[in-house]
Amino acid sequence: MSNTKMKKLIIVESPTKAKTITKFLGKEYIVKSSFGHLRDLPKSKLGVDTENNFEPEYVINDKSKKQANELKKYAKQCDEIILASDEDREGEAIAWHLAQILNLEGFGNGKNEMKYKRIVFHEITKTAIEEALKNPRKIDINLVDAQQARRILDRLVGYKLSPLLWKKIRYGLSAGRVQSVAVRLICEREEEINKFNPEEYWSIEAILQKNGNDTKIKSRLMKISSKSIPKLGVKTQKEAEKIKTDLEKAIYKIEKIRKKETKKNPLPPFTTSTLQQAASNRFGYSAKQTMMIAQQLYEGIDIGDKGSSGLITYMRTDSLNLSKSSLESAKKYITAKFGKEYSEQRVFRTKNKGAQEAHEAIRPANPELEPDSIKNFLDNKQFKLYELIWQRMLASQMASAITDSTTVDILTDNKYTLRANGSTIKFEGFLKVYPTKSEEIILPELSKKETLNLLKIINEQHSTQPPARFNEASLIKILEELGIGRPSTYAPTISTIQDRGYVEKIEKRLHPQEIGILVNKLLVQHFPETVDVKFTAKMESDLDEVAENKKNWVKILNDFYKPFNKNLMEKDKEIDKKELTEEKTDEKCEKCGSPMIIKLGRFGKFMACTNYPDCKTTKQLGEEKELNEEFSDEKCEKCGKPMAVKRGRFGTFLGCTGYPDCKTIKPIVKSTGTKCPQCNKNDIVEKKSKAGRTFFACNGYPDCKFALWSKPTGEKCPKCQSLMIFAKNDSTICSNKECK
Repeated sequence: MSNTKMKKLIIVESPTKAKTITKFLGKEYIVKSSFGHLRDLPKSKLGVDTENNFEPEYVINDKSKKQANELKKYAKQCDEIILASDEDREGEAIAWHLAQILNLEGFGNGKNEMKYKRIVFHEITKTAIEEALKNPRKIDINLVDAQQARRILDRLVGYKLSPLLWKKIRYGLSAGRVQSVAVRLICEREEEINKFNPEEYWSIEAILQKNGNDTKIKSRLMKISSKSIPKLGVKTQKEAEKIKTDLEKAIYKIEKIRKKETKKNPLPPFTTSTLQQAASNRFGYSAKQTMMIAQQLYEGIDIGDKGSSGLITYMRTDSLNLSKSSLESAKKYITAKFGKEYSEQRVFRTKNKGAQEAHEAIRPANPELEPDSIKNFLDNKQFKLYELIWQRMLASQMASAITDSTTVDILTDNKYTLRANGSTIKFEGFLKVYPTKSEEIILPELSKKETLNLLKIINEQHSTQPPARFNEASLIKILEELGIGRPSTYAPTISTIQDRGYVEKIEKRLHPQEIGILVNKLLVQHFPETVDVKFTAKMESDLDEVAENKKNWVKILNDFYKPFNKNLMEKDKEIDKKELTEEKTDEKCEKCGSPMIIKLGRFGKFMACTNYPDCKTTKQLGEEKELNEEFSDEKCEKCGKPMAVKRGRFGTFLGCTGYPDCKTIKPIVKSTGTKCPQCNKNDIVEKKSKAGRTFFACNGYPDCKFALWSKPTGEKCPKCQSLMIFAKNDSTICSNKECK
């Protein structure tokens, strides 16, 4: 660094953000990154003085010391320090920690304190940065208190409950305040599925046709003798066959035609949770992956002669607000592109009581910047997410779509009423930009009393379905509806419960694992308030009120901690580990004759001799008894009986339901959905090495030996056509190491 004294130092969280902002400013500014939090609670101990107003003990971790010293060095050579971390509570806390580390005015030790300014911005563009520099403020201590209260609360739950789980279940387990509630929701959904009893019912449709017209009219049975049929009204095949016979010899006449014009309004622009849900449903992105891509779009991407700036606004928000300038820009684009009749300015208000209305929704930084115009500067995932955000925001400022809907009631001569529905789009409105899955259903021109010809009767058997397991999108949706967590917590919550092994994602659905079920059982039974949905939502609301200077953070922690800690000490004595982790069986040990019990190990449940350690006999449960079997679509290649998903000590596998007569087992193959580029015939599937490490290889082994250590994305490198793979941080890179 030069000895020339620099006037102003701007500190942001990330180096990418620093690089983008540097391009907007003059030489009197130097922009540096803190690389996130420089200080945090210590990892090795609680770090909170519960006897002294929950005073936290913050430390600069070893990885951050070098960066902290570098920032101190730059700060000493500058006249002014500008703290430009993100605009949410986490960002405010980063600014507060920096103020203390750098001995800034009002937060230092009083000696040689330096002046500082705090700036915030919703987007990383030249205009936004210049505007922020004109309107600096001081650190908002209320936001800091709210973040600090959350951090301490989570530390108290994690560091106090986790050792109890080690003692009573298994070493290495951990508990989390929001995460434990998420696991509870997933476990309770699994219980609903297990208790569900399917009911049979039949649907009946008639395919009709108008004389002289080839258009098929699909109608469904609605009434018998003027009485409406509920969904499960036709319960048996016998009943369905009788109705089919009656309808096959019936005469069909149009009884009633109703036409009406319906309006469909656009959805509001994205918040964090709705973006995560939409990206999951449309592209299959995880919440973590969506946030990683959004961060890249926010922090800035070089888009050639259009410059380098952030492409979207800040991506952690629960607000639906849009700035005046963005509304004007959207109106200008829509009017020029589609016409004045397509533009309709709208204002949205969030239903979330704790939402930060001063913030903005997630939108393109420049609504006039079409996705296709920058497609060549973005990778495939960045482009898809930018296009989705751009479409949603533009659509939110467009006119409603207008549909002509037609309902036709058809009466048979033997008293059956059927209904046909048709719809045509009269005016596309916002659908021009943000199309939906709904299709037009064209009906021919029909008239009352007209007779229709029968082509076919379709009666189909159905059974009621259990509630679906959560995927990431539906879990985020329910968490938000219940008031659990906030925009910054959804993605890490879902990642954490999977990393801990409490939940496994199988075919995009979240399945509770045995250890997750057991931990949830303990917490629900002995710490009901800690995993209570309403209590956790109330705590989130309390933290919001701390941010608004309506509640004292120390009192909130005190009200929580005293009863929590008292209950913790009582439960430590009360809970019997054996009752939790062992199940009696009727089995006898084949070696010593002692009773066998079911125990929980690192790889799931197994059977063990009660005469341990004198007798060390163990058995896989799959050898005698299988818990939670799920039938698969596969048939046993030896005996033809169905194969079932079984869980042994080393994970899941397919086993023949004809056991013990047939002992056929097969590994469960997890396909990546990507064709092998070497043989261009088989799929690349997930495999395990002898050391237990996951890798991805052609399913045609040993004929084809293509393999990767990282999961392929399904995309090909635009430069060399090799497979793109996921890197450690969920970013994507070319699998060809020679391709740069």
